[in-house]
Amino acid sequence: MVKIDLRGKAGIVTGGAAGIGRAITSKILEAGACVVIADINEKQGLKTSCDLNKNCGSEGNSSCFVRTDISIKTSIDAMIKKTMDTYGKIDFLVNNAGILIPRLLVDPAGIEEITEEVFDKMVSVNQKGSLFCTQAVIREMFRLKIKGVVINVSSESGLEGSEGQSVYASTKAALYSFTRSWAKELGKYGIRVVGVAPGILESTDLRTAEYERALAYARGITVEQLRDSYEKVSIPLRRPGTLEEVAHTVVFLLSDLASYITGTVVNISGGKSRG
Repeated sequence: MVKIDLRGKAGIVTGGAAGIGRAITSKILEAGACVVIADINEKQGLKTSCDLNKNCGSEGNSSCFVRTDISIKTSIDAMIKKTMDTYGKIDFLVNNAGILIPRLLVDPAGIEEITEEVFDKMVSVNQKGSLFCTQAVIREMFRLKIKGVVINVSSESGLEGSEGQSVYASTKAALYSFTRSWAKELGKYGIRVVGVAPGILESTDLRTAEYERALAYARGITVEQLRDSYEKVSIPLRRPGTLEEVAHTVVFLLSDLASYITGTVVNISGGKSRG
């Protein structure tokens, strides 16, 4: 079995305090790299960093937490400064932070309908935040002439669409376009940009009971029917994915084993599609 080696590397995982982000951070640390956990949840972020340093850290690698609201550019700038002060460089960025609020375009009952506030909130984090985090990181890569890697965590819904999640899906579709466009812009500098598109996964900070309730409502079914549809109908492998399966893919794409992969999005969905 090939062991992925990221020793000597340092980078950032946004939304790294919980869920997919925590799993990705853990696997990056296991591969030997240093990681800044950029997350808005200070309590969870500090605990995650402490736990991962205890379990995965060593003399040559570590994590540190920086409270960051990626919807605010000054917060991103402060996080980049802290990263540079701590590790002196940025070899990679994983744009993982995101929020998901299920809403219908038009709800006849007027209960779960898209509002301007909901729209702005998802776009500011999922789309705007990813763009300005990447811009800030690339500036540092240019300055230090680093041939780095950017990973955009998109979603299977960004390609296929998703009933009751049109705003979220559109922000994740934007990450598909960012991935392809930035790869074309940055390839000449030796910087790779790759996307991953997870499908339905085990419970995370996004897939909560409230999320499932709202999504089931938007689709006119019960929560139990929603869960059954995941495993019995829509996923050919007949199970949700695990966080580790996503994290392993990200770590591979960050490594030199993926040195000729850029400008594409890897679907991690168990074969799920609109068909």
